[in-house]
Formats: sequence, structure tokens, C-alpha cells
Amino acid sequence: MMVGKEASLHRNALHRSASFARPVIGHRIIDRLTPFSSRNIAMSPDLKLHLAELMRAALLSVAPTESDSAIHIERPKQASHGDFACNLAMQLARSLKRNPRQLAQLLISELPYSSLIDKAEVAGAGFINFFVSPAAKLEVLHGILAQGRAFGRSTTGGKRKVLVEFVSANPTGPLHVGHGRGAAYGDSLCKLLAFAGWDVTSEYYVNDAGRQMDILAVSTWLRYLELRGQAGEALTFPPNAYQGDYVREMARQLLAAHADRYLRPLAGVLANTPGLPDPARTDAEAAQQREAHLDALIANTRHLLGEDWQYVHDFVLTEQLADCRSDLEDSGVHFDVWFSEQSLFATGLVARCVERLEKAGHLYVQDGARWFRSTAFGDEKDRVVQRDNGLYTYFASDIAYHLNKYERGFQRIINVWGADHHGYIPRVKGAISALGLDPEALEVALVQFAVLYRSGWKAQMSTRSGDFVTLRTLREDVGNDACRFFYVLRKSDQHLDFDLDLAKSQSNDNPVYYIQYAHARICSLLALWGGEREILASLDLARLDGPHELALAARLGEFPEVVEAAAAELAPHLIAFYLRDLAAEFHTYYNAERILVDDPALKEARVALAAAVNQVIRNGMTILGVACPESM
Repeated sequence: MMVGKEASLHRNALHRSASFARPVIGHRIIDRLTPFSSRNIAMSPDLKLHLAELMRAALLSVAPTESDSAIHIERPKQASHGDFACNLAMQLARSLKRNPRQLAQLLISELPYSSLIDKAEVAGAGFINFFVSPAAKLEVLHGILAQGRAFGRSTTGGKRKVLVEFVSANPTGPLHVGHGRGAAYGDSLCKLLAFAGWDVTSEYYVNDAGRQMDILAVSTWLRYLELRGQAGEALTFPPNAYQGDYVREMARQLLAAHADRYLRPLAGVLANTPGLPDPARTDAEAAQQREAHLDALIANTRHLLGEDWQYVHDFVLTEQLADCRSDLEDSGVHFDVWFSEQSLFATGLVARCVERLEKAGHLYVQDGARWFRSTAFGDEKDRVVQRDNGLYTYFASDIAYHLNKYERGFQRIINVWGADHHGYIPRVKGAISALGLDPEALEVALVQFAVLYRSGWKAQMSTRSGDFVTLRTLREDVGNDACRFFYVLRKSDQHLDFDLDLAKSQSNDNPVYYIQYAHARICSLLALWGGEREILASLDLARLDGPHELALAARLGEFPEVVEAAAAELAPHLIAFYLRDLAAEFHTYYNAERILVDDPALKEARVALAAAVNQVIRNGMTILGVACPESM
């Protein structure tokens, strides 16, 4: 983007601007005769603000009529292009009718003096590249060592309330490795937003009122009948019911606790059920027949069990929800709220929500059902909210759930959904608009399922078939830290092949091991040094003048920026990328330089640099929910 080293201007040249008048910037005054002190700049965002103020002062001298123009300070992709760059000259060249390179040179000549800047130069089509002084780069180390766990935190969120709902898998079976990615992403996102100053509430939406829970209850009851010899050839277990061993285990628990209490005549189970099609048929009609058969079994079971149906239903719900909660907590994922779908019906919110849409003119009746005009809001077709039998659809309860989120006073609402729910976004946002609420308050982050990969094998993720790899199994295989880190190592909406062999390896190719090893290496170094860490924050670091040391300091200064960018983009993977790069730079430095040298001042300065790296790795890994062992 920015090439060349032209029109180089060193500090002595910057002094030439000292004769200009004192420009007013907002409500502040920059005195060109008073150098800016590097001791006032502890974090990189402040340094960027400082450069923007310098550019604003120069702009006031060059083009006062353009003084309100936005000034963007960015980091170049290549170190040879400086520490920061500004495209202001190219941005204003047309309106000022000036050659952008000439305008850039003029802006440089008008820059106030700053002790933080070694030089500024014009490059490429008109970029202004800034080269920061070593003292300014090293000052970030004092900030890191003084602030500790608080370094990198920001107030961007302003303590505004944000709700992050994630996972929300139907409690119909163990969480599989696909769910694990949504859990790791959602939890890291919550930690990231809290680090960026938001008041975060994490929430799991429990689908405890729908057909899937009915299917699980029937599946468990049929296995219970099998255990009592009531099924056999007369009753084929439905191929579209839940098949996993966990269903049989719940049936065994049911039998052990209640013996024959739930036995019923087999004839009643099969009464008026349509026959199952040939198992070899996979066409749409056969699928519909299988679903109709299963619905009939549900209806018969509810009738036969009577009041006992609710117990069986609640039993399987409680068992699977407890297993889900335990699995998530073992993964380091803790929810502030577990929100019951059934509560929306119990409180009458679903009915109230549908009536509100009808009064606003957004519903119509067709074939006895009530439809929401979602096509008016960009959806591909209208959606049923209440069937002709009077039952509300899942979409109706979902609208009510989102209304509840708004009524709880959240200023920002983030849903973490699987990528297959992309088409669901327009209808939900349309319903929010139809309710007279702001749809822009709702953001949806899509997460692609992860596919487990080893030796060319990819596992299936179907919960009904029972052919899936659980999150618990994956965690036991590769460890929780590898799970958490690998899940967020890619942008959430990108496909992820989870390489088990790499996740278990202790090599530089394994990013989580590589980062943890850097942390452990520094812990060992600090133990060998044996000094008091408290003194490091106040040391004179001027002895750190080597290229590796200055590059490390510059990288550390990027951390607050990375946090803010990751929070703004809902992208925890940016933290993972940053930590990987930081670890690589530290390992390079460690292998190139001896840290515990004989020179006391140089030794302490290098120890302070290593301690700062150690702290930033801990802060970043905390956001990702990954441990930092002190020895490996």
C-alpha cells in the first residue's frame, strides 16, 4: 500500500513548524513550542490519538476550511513503511485541487514538534508514514507492567447492556463438536466485549416446549418398553427418533426408579399409526411418512401415559439439560441466564406478541392459520405463527423471545447462530420491525459447524441418528485448551476442519502449544532472575535498543487496538492471531538474544520486556478462555 522512502523529515526539520500560531483542536490547544512527553503515552490508542492531533494541527495551517475532516491513523502492513500511516493527503487532494504527494509534503512541513516521532515521510501515492521514537515504543512496557491484568481494557462499551445468546442447542442429546465451536466462540465473545467495556449478560435459550422434546420423550419411553420386553418385532423403533446410547441410559434410569409404572398395552401404542415406508426409500414422500408415523406415536404416547407423560417429558429434559450444563461448565463456559421457552407460553407473552402483530396489521388468516407478512420485510415468503389447530409455531415463540429481550432493556442484542440459520435473519428482524422495535439493535453472528478431522475421516453430527462425536469426547482427547483455542482460530463464519493430530502435538505448528510455551518460558526466566516484579514497572528501559526488542515493544503496543477491533467486529479470532504473532516474535527474540546477561541494567530491562510479553499473553488467553501454565 505504502512504498518508498521519500521526503524524509527528521526531528530537526519538524522544529521548523514551531513558528506557527497555536491551533485550537476541539476544546484543546496544542502548543507547538512545547514538546509532547512520551511519559504521557502508555497505550497505543493514545499514540494514534496523539498523531491524529498532530495531523489536525497541520491541517488547520494548510487548509482551515477542511479542519473537520476525519483523520485516520492506521498501522502499515510492512514495518519498512513506518509505525503508523495517514491517508489524509489523498483523502483531500480532490477537494483542495492539489497533488496528493505535494499536499502530503505540505502537511508534514506543518506538523508540530513531538518527541514521540522520529520522522515523517511521504510514500506511494501520498501516504504520510510516521516513524515512532524508540522511547515511545518502549513506554508501552511501563503501561503493561503497571496495569497488569487491566492492560488492553477499554471503555468503548461504556457499560452499556448487551445480551449474548449462544449455543441454545435443543436439550435432546449430548453436545457434539459442532456445538462446541458455538460455545467457545460465544463465551470468548462475551469475555472480549466485557474487556472492551460492555455490561455483558450471557444466555442459553432452552427449547423446552417444542416437538423435539416430545420426540426425545417418546424415544426414551419406547426404549423403556424394549427393556420390559414390550416391543420386539411388533414395534419397530422409528428411524427418525433419537437413537443414541444416552436414550437407552435414560430408559434404564426410568426403569430403575419406577419399575413398571409406565408400562402400557402395545396395541395402544400402535393404534392408528401410519405404516413406515421401506427403509431403503429416501425420497421426500417417504420422509413425510416417517414424520407422520412419529407424530402418531407421540399422540398415542401422550394419551396412554396421561398425567405420567409430563413426568417422562420433564425427566428427559432435566437429564439432558443437566448433562449440557455440566459439559459446558467443564469447557469453561458459564451462562448468566438459562431462559426457558416454556416460560413464554406460561406468562402469555407468545399470545400477547401475536395479538400485537395482528393489531398492527401484520397478520392475515389463510386456510385457518394465521400468517405473518414477513415478505413485507424482505423474507422470501410469509410465515405461519399459529396453525389451524390453534397451536403456535416455533417462529411465534421466537418472536416473543426477542420481544422479551428488548423489554429487559438491553441496548444491544447479539445472537450466535449456526450458519444454516442465515435465512432466518430477515424474518426475525422483520418481526422486530413489525413490533415497532429497532431491528438494528439485533446483531447475528453466524458460526459454521466444525468438522472433526483425522486421517481423512470426518465425523457426522446428527443428534437423532446417534452417530456423532461429543464435545466431551473431543475435550478428553485433545484437552480443553486446544478445544477452546482451535475453535476460535478461524473467523466464525468460515469452515473449520478441526485437526486432532495438530491439536495434540507439542510442536511449533500447534498454535496453542506455541503460545503457552512462550508464557511458560518467561515464567521460568522470571524464576531464574529471582527479582521482585514490582520494580520492573519503574525501570529505565533505554537500554532496549535492539531491533528485536523494539519490534516486540511495538507488537505489545498493538494489543489494545486489537482488542477494540476484535470487539467491534465480534471477532475473537483476531486475538488468537495476535497472540500467535506475539509468541513467534518472543521466541525469535529469546533464541537470538541472551536475556539474563551480566550487565544489571540491561538484564533488568530485558526481564521487564519479557514480563510485559508474559502479561499480554495472559490477558489475551483469558479472553479466549485458555489457560496459561507456568511450566510445560
